[in-house]
Amino acid sequence: MPFRYQTRVRYGECDQQGVVFNANYMVYMDDASEQWISSLSPGGNFKSLGWDWMVVRSVLEWQAPAHSGDLLVIEVGIVRYGSTSFDIGYVGTVDGKPVFTARAICVSVEPVTLKKCPIPAEIRGRLGDAATLAVPV
Repeated sequence: MPFRYQTRVRYGECDQQGVVFNANYMVYMDDASEQWISSLSPGGNFKSLGWDWMVVRSVLEWQAPAHSGDLLVIEVGIVRYGSTSFDIGYVGTVDGKPVFTARAICVSVEPVTLKKCPIPAEIRGRLGDAATLAVPV
């Protein structure tokens, strides 16, 4: 089951058209990922895992705008595993209506050095099986 992250869209996150400025969707994705992985971690902090990840590519598709005051709900889950990389999928909705879908291609790295490394078995176990989320490739 994907993780569900919720955030209220703030006025300052919107552009002159009154809709969420496009770059802010990446901020929402980053917040959702950090909250999800921290929720799976001892003490609620992903840094306690002795592991980290970096985004190397993101693809977003918008279906409708979100506005100031909207409650944006984002489903987050793994949609693909590689040996050192994995893809996180995102589906964002407001009142159950599609707003955006996205995919972040991430690489597993060692903390501090940020050297690419295989995804530890413990991390795969915590993140769970690849979910079925309709996200862009």
